[in-house]
Amino acid sequence: MRPFNDSVIYFAVVDRFHNGHAGNDGGCHPESCDPTHTDWFKYWGGDLSGVVQKLDYLKELGCSALWLTPIFDQIDGLVDVEGRGMAGYHGYWAKDFKRLDEHLAGSPDDVRVFASDNTVVDRLVRSMRDLDLKLVLDIVCNHSSPSQRVDTGGRPTKGEIYDDGVLLTSYDDDKLGWYHRNGGVNDWNNKGQVETAELAGLADFNESKIGYRNYIKDAMRLWLDKGVDAFRVDTVKHMPQWFWQEFVSDMVFHKPDLFIFGEWFQGGCWDGLSVQFANKSGMGMLDFALQRGLEDCLARSHGQGFELVENVFKNDHLFDDCRHLVTFIDNHDMPRFMSAGANERRVDMALALILTCRGTPCIYYGTEQYLHNDTNGGADPYNRPMMEKWDTNTPAFRLVKRLAALRRENPAIKRGSHRQKYLSPDAYAYTRVYRGSCCLAVFNRGPETRLTLEKIELPDGIYKDLLSDRAVTVRDGRIENLSLGRDSVFVAAYRAPAREKGGMEITFVLNGFRTEYGQHVKVIGNCPELGNWDLEKGFRLEYINENMWLGNISMVESAGKAIAYKFVVEKDGDGVLYENRPAHYRLLPAEGFRELQHRWS
Repeated sequence: MRPFNDSVIYFAVVDRFHNGHAGNDGGCHPESCDPTHTDWFKYWGGDLSGVVQKLDYLKELGCSALWLTPIFDQIDGLVDVEGRGMAGYHGYWAKDFKRLDEHLAGSPDDVRVFASDNTVVDRLVRSMRDLDLKLVLDIVCNHSSPSQRVDTGGRPTKGEIYDDGVLLTSYDDDKLGWYHRNGGVNDWNNKGQVETAELAGLADFNESKIGYRNYIKDAMRLWLDKGVDAFRVDTVKHMPQWFWQEFVSDMVFHKPDLFIFGEWFQGGCWDGLSVQFANKSGMGMLDFALQRGLEDCLARSHGQGFELVENVFKNDHLFDDCRHLVTFIDNHDMPRFMSAGANERRVDMALALILTCRGTPCIYYGTEQYLHNDTNGGADPYNRPMMEKWDTNTPAFRLVKRLAALRRENPAIKRGSHRQKYLSPDAYAYTRVYRGSCCLAVFNRGPETRLTLEKIELPDGIYKDLLSDRAVTVRDGRIENLSLGRDSVFVAAYRAPAREKGGMEITFVLNGFRTEYGQHVKVIGNCPELGNWDLEKGFRLEYINENMWLGNISMVESAGKAIAYKFVVEKDGDGVLYENRPAHYRLLPAEGFRELQHRWS
């Protein structure tokens, strides 16, 4: 799986983003739509035409990928939720994974999305390609839909599943055996129950049935062929790991450069099962641990402050590849950052941190406009207001634009190690370092202060703050008396001269060897780029954390050829330790990119 961390993702709830085609607002059941935008449980009119119309805005913001809530055909009408009718505006109650929901279409013909190459989805993909934007599709494999408040045709409709309009099965007439019947989850500490019982009354798929697995995988391959670049996967903790390993393997086999990340809700470094999932499933994961640390520090002003954030980064070694974590400050399932207590400047600080740390940053729609609604504390559905304005001059918009550009250009942010330089509850500084490139990020949530920072990896010289006009001097790795106002951020960066590229590019990743001070890891092999087994000419990897070494190299002469290689550990003046196994063998493609991940033997 190729890392996605050269991207900045923008996450939009399609129905609440922009209405580009008013004719589809009512769908099949007009009572499920509220054009006044006062009933938060109904469709408000956002659609894919509206998304297309705002792509230039996202490009100017600096985002390079767009994550859309599920666009599959949803159940019709309303569902009874605590005495109120709720429509499937959010996209997580699919009935046909091979059709587009009519509320999002531009014309009736768009619904049969795979019957034509000129649907609104095709127009969206082509427009995104023209702007060099990637499409991330939100998918659901765990469940279909709940019971409708008003059934259609006088029959039960819970869990009805269609194959491009042809009814296959339903929860109430399940001749195919596609559903579990274990009631709701009562014990959230019971892994088996969490995986096989119903979540919030949603019909729970029985993944042991090969018919269901073939259906869902066939559908997702069709969406990949349509132009989807990545999947965000809903509710991954509610299905067994073996299913995800099979699913990811088949999807990556179909599209080798596919990036997939899952939602293990409230998972993080404190949740051993979520870490195991991240390391064994083959997909990345939303970083709820960092989200909680940032919310406690900057929105709730917890006394431990930035110590909570640094504690998250200290646990990065638990993951085989922390680059696959997707970072965020809020989303559609929790109160927005401002509803949790942050002011605008604290929102800016949180955005600056996820844009300069490891992983792939994801920005929830409207955050750059400080969009929020605090009704009921901002909880669902009030965290999903209609996008109100498109101002390209807010402080948050300008910050995202500048730091997204920095992230694209500086390999230290995308690939490097995280090195803490200063830590207190109110102030925090770290560098990101990779092969001579460096980014320094400094934060202060407290009163105005001055910090002296040492052992900074920036070369000596004068550096301008990327978020203001001021400059600082680095001398002998020190910055003296860096002035920071309350709720402020300072970012400076240096990029080492880029290496010449050619042929194809390989990233070698090694996990599972805990090096000691003075040790370093090399890759040696039977090709010129890896030294032809000459240890002195081997390719040296970069230390990322105690569980990860990494390096990317252009394979100019070996592109399209088979290579053999293995890892070695050198200790200055104290011998060499070779990987205890025969060489790894790989047939390299003639061009493109491959990431090769290994565990020390």
